[in-house]
Amino acid sequence: MNRTTTLANGVEMPRVGMGVFQMTPDQAENATKWALEAGYRSIDTAQGYNNEEAVGKGLIASGVPREEVFITTKVRASQLGYEETKAAFYESLEKLQLNYIDLFLIHWPKTGLYNDAWRVMEELYEAGKIRAIGVSNFLPEHLDQLLTTAKITPMINQIEVHPMLTQVAERQYNDSLGIVTEAYCPLGSGRLLRHPALLKLAEKYGKTTAQLMIRWEIQNDIVTIPKSVNHDRIKANFDVWDFEISEDDIQLINALNENKRVGTDPHHFMEIFYGDKKQPDYILSDWEKVLE
Repeated sequence: MNRTTTLANGVEMPRVGMGVFQMTPDQAENATKWALEAGYRSIDTAQGYNNEEAVGKGLIASGVPREEVFITTKVRASQLGYEETKAAFYESLEKLQLNYIDLFLIHWPKTGLYNDAWRVMEELYEAGKIRAIGVSNFLPEHLDQLLTTAKITPMINQIEVHPMLTQVAERQYNDSLGIVTEAYCPLGSGRLLRHPALLKLAEKYGKTTAQLMIRWEIQNDIVTIPKSVNHDRIKANFDVWDFEISEDDIQLINALNENKRVGTDPHHFMEIFYGDKKQPDYILSDWEKVLE
């Protein structure tokens, strides 16, 4: 399978990238360097991760030419709006020590502000400052609202996807608009590494459960950004190109879906981030209760 996917504007984006969510600056710098040395050519960060500078340093330390690496960052919800998003973009550019960003995303669909943010992103894209623009955590209703004013349809929608949360309807809606789905938390924040069915299948293919899930994402035509701060696991997570999961086993993994999130639900993020609603506690699945 081709290691890149083609976005709506013709830009080639690697199917497997390295995420740096919840990494300290030191961890993000090392992980970026190690990932690029291992063959990754896509790194995903965000303003809200507070490690953009570290990613920039890791890119320089790797020695990999800038033009060979696909860098994604995201504007945080508190900086949405026309002038706010423009200022945030140039702040990210400076922190990353770059002349352009490959993919710039709206991180969360904060009501009433993302249409204005999108307008300046379109302008920056048309000016050549960004190679591709997209969104993150957008549900179909958010996409519909964005498209009431957008001149350019998002090229990427980055959402939580893993075998416990397959989001088939959301992915199909993205497809209908020509939007590539990108998965964050592709390993269920590590929770799925001990899933009995996945362990059994991983053994069948002679791979780790992480490699199995990453390959499952690839074969479902989903761009994926696993994360790790461990040098060996970073290398192993990219070693997914020498095997293929059978269609029967793909369907078996698909059937593990429980519509269960490990991250914030976009339906309620406004109340959680800006209101008095608490992030709901994660409820263990039956197989997890057995392992506890």
